[in-house]
Amino acid sequence: MDDHPLHGVNLTGWLTLESWVTPELFAEAGALDEESLVTALGAKRYADYVRRHRAAFVTRDDFVKISARGFNAVRLSVPWYVYGEEGPEPGPYLGCIELVDEALEWAEEIGLKVVFALAINPGAPHTGSGMAPDLADCHLPRERVLDVLYALSKRYASRVGFFGMELADDIVPQVRRGLTLTDGVAIHRLRNYYREAYELVRNAAGEDVVVILPDGGVPTGWGRFMAQRHYHNVWLDCHLDHPGESVDVSGPTGVRTLVGRCARHVKQASRSGMPVMVGKWSASLPMADQTMTPEGRIALERVYTSEQIAAYEGCAAWFFNTWKTSGMLAGWDARVALATFERGMIV
Repeated sequence: MDDHPLHGVNLTGWLTLESWVTPELFAEAGALDEESLVTALGAKRYADYVRRHRAAFVTRDDFVKISARGFNAVRLSVPWYVYGEEGPEPGPYLGCIELVDEALEWAEEIGLKVVFALAINPGAPHTGSGMAPDLADCHLPRERVLDVLYALSKRYASRVGFFGMELADDIVPQVRRGLTLTDGVAIHRLRNYYREAYELVRNAAGEDVVVILPDGGVPTGWGRFMAQRHYHNVWLDCHLDHPGESVDVSGPTGVRTLVGRCARHVKQASRSGMPVMVGKWSASLPMADQTMTPEGRIALERVYTSEQIAAYEGCAAWFFNTWKTSGMLAGWDARVALATFERGMIV
């Protein structure tokens, strides 16, 4: 494994659709997410939509531009239905394994590393439509999700561009607040899933591939878990792209307060004994008061961006969220947010 830190971008909204990345795909149908888009369009029209979107939204040219801007990696969310009809019960969703193959080929040709993240969100709210409670955003039981994880790891085991496998995209853990427990997946169930998934990735792809665990916003909850004397190349992932909104960000002091929170989160996560990765971060600030001008907000977001880059310097990896949005959202689109000055900080 290369000791040089990974500095990269997410490819959010490509293989799985995200309404904030490409709102035009949802607006006509009046849908808010991919599941409701299927309902609104019907399976055939939905499949046509997805094919056209995937073919055009990210191409080899994007990988070339990512490398040219100084990044050395991409984080790619891979849907659980990636194998389509050849995988477990895809329902109306369209597989995309050939595009995952192509993405890895582009990355290897250009010299980028790829971190795959299985696009499940354990503990996320669900609608009661037969979904398993610990893997709320898909209708598959855990065993079938593990089958997909194993198959992906085995498929790319010998590929030089395959750097790591993240066991979920996001998680919502159950935490105690006073005398009550919040909604989410119980920590013991999540830990069991992580252990099972780790063994499958190791059996399929060997010791060199990094296995990555999302921390679910609870950086202090992983001390002595998967200790390195028994488990190898395991990283803990912090998602810091949605800062708290209880800070006045109308000036540099508030911005630095937010960055300080992010830095503390990373420091707490590092006490787990695992290398820390920031899998998602952005330049987007919480809403400020109405007196802030657009120019003032842009200036503060530049401060926020550069200070975060400095704060994550000691991390094993970080990935900006995301590479591109159809509306070129200033705080979320790396092509806009990471301008010449910020790119100069990437080493």
